[in-house]
Amino acid sequence: MSVTHESRDFTLSEEHEALRDLSAYAAANEVWRSYLGMGYHDCVTPPVILRNILENPGWYTQYTPYQPEISQGRLEALLNLYVSATQNLHKVTATFLGTIAPKVPYVIGVAGSVAVGKSTFARLLQALLSRWPDHPKVDLVTTDGFLHPNRVLLERGIMNRKGFPESYDTKALLQFLRELKAGHPEISAPVYSHVVYDIVPDQHITVRQPDILILEGLNVLQVGVDSNEFVSDYFDFSIYIDADEDLIREWYIERFHALRGTVFQDPESFFRHFADLSDDEATEVAKGIWAQINGLNLRENIEPTKSRASLVINKGADHRVADVQLRKL
Repeated sequence: MSVTHESRDFTLSEEHEALRDLSAYAAANEVWRSYLGMGYHDCVTPPVILRNILENPGWYTQYTPYQPEISQGRLEALLNLYVSATQNLHKVTATFLGTIAPKVPYVIGVAGSVAVGKSTFARLLQALLSRWPDHPKVDLVTTDGFLHPNRVLLERGIMNRKGFPESYDTKALLQFLRELKAGHPEISAPVYSHVVYDIVPDQHITVRQPDILILEGLNVLQVGVDSNEFVSDYFDFSIYIDADEDLIREWYIERFHALRGTVFQDPESFFRHFADLSDDEATEVAKGIWAQINGLNLRENIEPTKSRASLVINKGADHRVADVQLRKL
């Protein structure tokens, strides 16, 4: 058997010699990112993500065998295109103006009701987008940190309206986004604890010029009549997680029951008094909270903003994605 390589002839008489030489040639290859299946194989994936995103036929294309990077990550690939286009636009603009292109984070807003799954979705999106080499630094900030402290809510008599637009320090949130888009090297956001149900004094998270920032919250698409500047003005892309209200209500009740055995058991928990309720009592309490607070906020403030989103993801009874609506450019 004769093999020619770089104009040099040599003879391979044994199979192991052939494998040895081929391995040596292969070792000279440069290892680049594999797009086969987007690397989802051989990793630990939570069942809810596997079921709702990766195994959901709604995300597949008819060209699955030829486009695995799309069929197993269509949203991820779509957003990568948007981010790359925006980054290139900044570079071209800077070249035209004869300046150095500033590092301006691409901001994605994620909105939706309590218990609809937007926080899980935002964390998943953060993990997926950070895989791309063009934008590996992806930060996630929730608007919970911009809620007024309980002390302020009590003083204003709106403690039972936490999560409604008036319960947020919108000025602080807007300032955070201004500094982010202005390219400040370091900015901070307050920390909120779901255990004590309040802002944690003297604690902040620091954001240092990420490639992408995901801002997740109930009312991030909210607009009002008393201002000409809105949180969504700073979004490059926005996603609304939607489902039928009856489904969300059931998910909220299920989550309330789950929290009774976890967070509510913490002696420091604001809701410690709910931990010892019977199942029937817990169900009734959860129904009441939904009717008086979360459901009301959804109908009055959150759902009306759905039409402002770039992308609407509709979920069905089993949390699967039933429909996706993308706004035309």
